[in-house]
Amino acid sequence: MLHIVNKSPLERNTLDSCLAAAQPGAAVLLIEDGVYAATRGHAAEGKLRAALSHLEIYVLAPDLEARGMAQSLAEGVKPVDYTGFVELVAQHKSCQSWL
Repeated sequence: MLHIVNKSPLERNTLDSCLAAAQPGAAVLLIEDGVYAATRGHAAEGKLRAALSHLEIYVLAPDLEARGMAQSLAEGVKPVDYTGFVELVAQHKSCQSWL
């Protein structure tokens, strides 16, 4: 399953809910303000680092760049462009958007 999170973890608890529900082998894609969680020094960085042991974590690079955070990507998080976003959707049988 592909889990898509678009809210900042400082705004809502959707990332926490997503990480708790995601099964090993699933993928998480951070988009829009959700990309803040994938930056070094963010409060959620430790949660993502722990999740990397059993989940694939991706970030939409254009959203990261639009927020001026491209140089701060946390280790282990994989950036994807819009084509990569479409490929992730196509690779997974189902998608869950966390609003």
